[in-house]
Order: sequence, then C-alpha cells, then structure tokens
Amino acid sequence: MEHPYLFFVKLFEMVGLGEFATANPHVVYAWVVMALLIGLGALAAKGISMVPTKAQNISELIVSSMEEFMVDITGEEGRWLFPLAGTVFLYVFIGNLIGLVPGFFPPTANLNTTASIALVVFTFTHIIGIKYHGAGYIKHFLGPVWWMSPLIFVIEIIGHFARILSLSFRLFGNMMGHEIVLGILFGLAGLFFAPLPIMALGIFVAFVQAFVFFLLSVIYFTGAMEHAH
Repeated sequence: MEHPYLFFVKLFEMVGLGEFATANPHVVYAWVVMALLIGLGALAAKGISMVPTKAQNISELIVSSMEEFMVDITGEEGRWLFPLAGTVFLYVFIGNLIGLVPGFFPPTANLNTTASIALVVFTFTHIIGIKYHGAGYIKHFLGPVWWMSPLIFVIEIIGHFARILSLSFRLFGNMMGHEIVLGILFGLAGLFFAPLPIMALGIFVAFVQAFVFFLLSVIYFTGAMEHAH
C-alpha cells in the first residue's frame, strides 16, 4: 500500500537515508514504537514516589492488571514471564495504534514485523520448555501412546511451526486490512468525515489484536511449563 506522506520517512530523506526509509517504512516506525516505549517507561520510572501521582496510578493499574491476568493463566510460577509477555502486548498495541495518526505507518501492517514478534514468542516458548523439563521436554511432542509417537511427533512439529504463521498472519491481515479501508475512505470522502468511524473502530481493533497476541503467547508459555500428558 502506497502512503502519500510519512513523517519519519521524510525526516530520513533529509539526512540522506530516504531510499532505505521509503523501502522499509515498517522498520523506521518499529524504531519509533521502540523509542516511544523506552521514553514512556523512563518517564514512568522517574516519577515513582510513595505518594503516587495520577500518571503513576494509571501506569500501575495497567501493569498490575496485565500481570494478574497472566498469573491467573500461568500460576505464580509464570510471573517471571510477565516482562516479555507485557512488552509484547505494549509493542503490538502501540504499533497498531500509531497507524491512526496521520503521517504514521503501523509497523504491524507489515508481515516482516509480525513474523519477527511471532518468532520471538516461538523461540522463547521452547526455551521455557527446556528450562523446566530439560531433555524431558521431548515428551511434549511424542503423545501418550508410544507406538504412535513418530506420527504424533510430526504432527506436533507442524503444529508448533504453524503457530508462527497463525500469530503473524492474523495480526498482519487485520492491520493491513484496516490500513487499506482507511486509505480508500480518505481517497473517496476526504480527510476527516468518512474515516472517523473507521478510526474509532481502529482503536478497538488495535487493542483486541494486541490482546489476542498477548493471550496466545501466554497460553503457549503455559503449555511449555506444564508436564507432558
């Protein structure tokens, strides 16, 4: 999808990196999202006090709600996984959300971005499995009946790799679809009126897609921690 004006791409053009930025706007705006998260995290940490401000209350409410939701699924032993799962949620949510700002491009509307996040979740899932079970983690792929183990192993391997496709294509498809609809409405009805309902719906879609990615990640982590059946 061609974008007539992307603010940070224009900035890169001014410093002689226009060819790279034009070809890879998702990379540029992935950096923007990371910078936003680092900046917001630094501001939130800097303002911590015994008498919390409104901003601190809101930050603590968001973080604690996400953490408790995750612990309800994984149990207390999964609490240490929250920094990764929470970062995935915030990264995907902000990455989805900035696409609603004129001059910005959602990095999650590019398959390279969504696949990279899915690969992180996929890789860490198996790191968790090996951490908790060692060599016994292989039992997760063999099934309960020994004579069916070769077939179950192949099916499980395919199923685990399919998680990458499921996570990446679901997020990419929804966000790219939203971008295309917005682009059509901008072209047909002008800059303000027709796209407004779609943009309002876009906030909801941005949250739901981030939450689904977060939830599936937590479920995969939990499955890797559990004993094989």
